[in-house]
Amino acid sequence: MKCRLCSAPLTEVFLDLGSAPLSNAFLREEDLRRAESHYPLRLFHCAQCRLVQLDDAERAEVIFGADYAYFSSFSRSWLAHAERFVAQAARELGLGSTSRVIEVASNDGYLLQYVKARGIPCLGIEPTASTAAVARGRGIETIEEFLGRESGRRIAAARGPADLVVGNNVLAHVPDLSDFVAGLAQLLSPSGALSLEFPHLLRMVRENQFDTVYHEHFSYFSLHAVQRALSAQGLALWHVEELPTHGGSLRAWARHAAAGVPARESVFGVLAAERDAGMLEAAFYQGFQAQADRVKDDFLAFLIEQRRAGRRVAGYGAAAKGNTLLNYAGVRPDLLQFVVDASPHKQGRFLPGSRIPIVDEERLRAERPDFVVLLPWNLREELSAQLAYVGEWGGRLVVAVPSLQILPPLSPRERGRG
Repeated sequence: MKCRLCSAPLTEVFLDLGSAPLSNAFLREEDLRRAESHYPLRLFHCAQCRLVQLDDAERAEVIFGADYAYFSSFSRSWLAHAERFVAQAARELGLGSTSRVIEVASNDGYLLQYVKARGIPCLGIEPTASTAAVARGRGIETIEEFLGRESGRRIAAARGPADLVVGNNVLAHVPDLSDFVAGLAQLLSPSGALSLEFPHLLRMVRENQFDTVYHEHFSYFSLHAVQRALSAQGLALWHVEELPTHGGSLRAWARHAAAGVPARESVFGVLAAERDAGMLEAAFYQGFQAQADRVKDDFLAFLIEQRRAGRRVAGYGAAAKGNTLLNYAGVRPDLLQFVVDASPHKQGRFLPGSRIPIVDEERLRAERPDFVVLLPWNLREELSAQLAYVGEWGGRLVVAVPSLQILPPLSPRERGRG
């Protein structure tokens, strides 16, 4: 196996989570009678460019199929994040009715709806039919395909290049980095701006976020790695923002290098922080396995303790990261009775691997479990307020990452804000 960024041989294992099914391959009732496909969930780090990447498992066309069940719009905090970004970009880039915005991996139109509302022409590129159909229902033109050099050239020729190209949490999802970034460059007008958001590998390691590892994520990025990928396709970083989303992300801004836009201090600051943390040295990538094992062991011990004491535990959020944790820990419905999710596209199905049923929130109110585990811990603040009523029957909220925590009950005033 070779590095998908620099083609060096990969020999250094960063993390091995055994094998697991695809994290968004939710099961229907009839699927429970059949075996599931499991794939290795193992990461390597490149000794040459330090990109962390998944062992080849399954093709992107299978992972992001027609029945894809992740819809971005079911997180209120993520919608608010998208709306703030659009307002910021429109203001700082001077976007208006004569501009063009293209979002790659536009999902259900969660972000472009705010672009459209401002009267700015926009286009979505989204390979999954299920989410693209929802976006079109919102009046957002959406092309259903994967982006690469050739498709980027074709789309730009037919629709015109973009003044802003957006790629939120998509860079990790592409197996061929060079072809994808070349596609981004093709979409971008000579003076246009590219914005890419991605979870920061530095935060992932420091905060034990091993459950962000699943088969949709082919790569895990430092800013150094992203800079190298962009530079190879004639793109240059000029600004970086550090974000709280997904446990700690970066928003990297780039333009065509030929535009000659100088890099701001923010770029040099993050690159320096990575060097100071040791991300350019092999030692940084050692020991993450032990961190993941500690989280898994503590979570499993907690669930077994509650079962022995006769207490009931449920989950909230049928998130991909939750599936990684549950499958790595070997959790089944005897330890976690059900998982609540707000998305009707997931309700009535079962989590892959663990086969825990996914239900609506009324089930939670009716059964009143003693503990509710917040599987998408990155939404802890949003969900804690939303589920404050669990405290009315003495229930407690729990997170397992970055370490096991039983959260204190919210005060009456905090409950009111939920």
